[in-house]
Amino acid sequence: MTTDPPHPPRPHAAPPPQDAQDPQDPRGRFGLRAPVPPAEDEPAAPPGPAAPGTSEAEAHRHDHGGAAAIARAHDEQTPEPAAPARPGAYSAPRSDSAPAAGQHHAERAPGEAHGGTRPEGPAAAHDTGWVPAVTEGSEALSSFVSTPPRGTALNAPGHTADEDSVGMRIPMPVQTGPEADRLRYVGAATRRIARGLDLDEILLGLCRSAVPAFADAILVYLREPLPVGDERPSGPLRLRLRRADGGLEGPGDTPDVPVGTLPALETPYGGAPETIGVLLDGPLAEVLRGVRPVFAESQRAADAMAELLGNPPGPLPTGRRALLAPLRGRRRVIGAAVLLRRADRPPFEADDLLVAAQLATHTALGVDKAVLYGREAYIADALQREMLPDSLPQPTGVQLASRYLPAAESARVGGDWYDAIPLPGSRVALVVGDVMGHSMTSAAIMGQLRTTVQTLAGLDLAPQEVLYHLDEQAQRLGQDRMATCVYAVYDPIAHRLVVANAGHPPPVLLHADGLAEVLRVPPGAPIGVGGVPFEAVELPAPAGATLLLYTDGLVESRSRDVWGGIEMLRERLHDAASVVSPPPLEPLCDEVLEILGPGDRDDDIALLAARFAGIAPSDVAYWFLEPQAQTAGRARRLVRQALTRWGLDDQVDAAELLVSEIVTNAVRYAERPVTLRLLRTDVLRCEVGDDAPLLPRMRHAAPEEEGGRGLYLVNRMAQRWGATRLGAGKVVWFELPF
Repeated sequence: MTTDPPHPPRPHAAPPPQDAQDPQDPRGRFGLRAPVPPAEDEPAAPPGPAAPGTSEAEAHRHDHGGAAAIARAHDEQTPEPAAPARPGAYSAPRSDSAPAAGQHHAERAPGEAHGGTRPEGPAAAHDTGWVPAVTEGSEALSSFVSTPPRGTALNAPGHTADEDSVGMRIPMPVQTGPEADRLRYVGAATRRIARGLDLDEILLGLCRSAVPAFADAILVYLREPLPVGDERPSGPLRLRLRRADGGLEGPGDTPDVPVGTLPALETPYGGAPETIGVLLDGPLAEVLRGVRPVFAESQRAADAMAELLGNPPGPLPTGRRALLAPLRGRRRVIGAAVLLRRADRPPFEADDLLVAAQLATHTALGVDKAVLYGREAYIADALQREMLPDSLPQPTGVQLASRYLPAAESARVGGDWYDAIPLPGSRVALVVGDVMGHSMTSAAIMGQLRTTVQTLAGLDLAPQEVLYHLDEQAQRLGQDRMATCVYAVYDPIAHRLVVANAGHPPPVLLHADGLAEVLRVPPGAPIGVGGVPFEAVELPAPAGATLLLYTDGLVESRSRDVWGGIEMLRERLHDAASVVSPPPLEPLCDEVLEILGPGDRDDDIALLAARFAGIAPSDVAYWFLEPQAQTAGRARRLVRQALTRWGLDDQVDAAELLVSEIVTNAVRYAERPVTLRLLRTDVLRCEVGDDAPLLPRMRHAAPEEEGGRGLYLVNRMAQRWGATRLGAGKVVWFELPF
């Protein structure tokens, strides 16, 4: 066993003096030391020769060692000057005024790049006909940083440090040649394809990336229908032409229509079918199962191309001027793309199959993404539509209009809702609420709260009682179920409005004379807080006035607070009424939404507008009847007198019969006076109220029974009828047409 002789200890280098350090150098005393220059009598070692069979580029890479990885990262971020294009290159024809490739390098002083050697610019043309191209979204190299030899410190002797330099300079190798051009083109094209969210954007990105940089014409076929996610398609395989771009006519043949500007879905040569059925044992199915792009030079590929494109009137490119690329998604083939080149352009090369495969793969994955996104958007839209009313009712004495806007395209569901609920006595409940957030969870909570409000409104509770029970329901749903809500009840006969608020923005009332005022309503606590009472106020609701209920998304944004938005809303309503008073309701809703500037909306918006018309006192007849045996006869006489006064003689007999049946049932169970009211609007409405809480139900009486046929007659003769509970009793009503 032998041992090496001991080496003398290496002396440590003395640290530089403190005052010699650059105060702007963030490295401090931990910066890299400059290399020790060789002795004067010792010649510098020349660079070692490259190994046999090693190219100049590989030798350059070995010289720089680990800088190659950093150079590749820098190459992805540093743009490169565009080189002049020619037919066959991956670029469109460019202007002659563009600077020639390498012009910036030619202007450099010798010794600026790579230790005194000026790099040559990319050649105007390579042996394969490739020319560097700059397409939209490309990130080609545009310049190279002057670089000293590796290991040279910034402040080393013989090298002057730049003012903005704080670290070692890394040499950037120049990447030229057709392979670099292909990589740059594929990077730019795939980025453009990946930007799309829906199907049309993705296919448009593919066509605009391929034509004219890669091909003169492209046709994209997709499966019909497209499978969604893991769904297994059923039925025969059918392909439909979804998009086409470019043309096979030369620029001289169509001077007025430049290449690449033909409209979508217009085939480049005509005659291609829009929908084809793929034979399971045919050549097209075989090529699609192979997944890889193929040239139309083999008999199998030519037959597949003919099956896909049909029998066009003119000749088609063949051989290496036609390329068929299957589009395979995550699990299965979903279509095919056909790329064609004219005769005056160099044909495709073998490496172009790799380019086509990259384009096809990114397009297919993008189509899968778009289909999944479309399904999610459809589910969100369907959920939001089901959570909101399909259409608003048209109660007597009030006109309604509404709007709903989601927060954004990516957040189509939210917690905002609106509703209009008809109540007994021709009244109507107007509701607008807002659950915190705009997600599926918020939409689900909103649906439960809206259902609760409808149930509570059907009990004819006071507005403050509705909010109290809604608050209890929100606490049962969870501790963090917070919402705001405003609940208003409009009585068209009394021309009064009762409003209760739970932390919601206050309503705005636009009067018939154009005055817009913010109603002073107690704000209350939000729904879900618990233990807080709610207050209601009664306000006049004159005929011709318009009430606006809205959520905070309409008045609050990043640029203004809630009260600033409310003031803008009030001014906008006043301006609209100054043009025409009262303004039409539907255009008024659109006018209100215009206070939102572009990009000024962060939340979803629910808007409910109510135009009060009321019912004139001359169109109302009202009586109190004691629950006695002769009450039914008196009710018939009162109805006959009122209808005769209104000139409705044709409805007298039917109205007398139905009122007699309903009043008889009310007298049987009532303990307090029975109410009878007639309303003349677009229909004749009759309402009978009593203090018995049990709602009547229609049933079929047996032949031997004497009673049980009153509601059967009402159901057969009335246009509509119903029964509604009140706070103390019920109301049975029916309507007769004029």
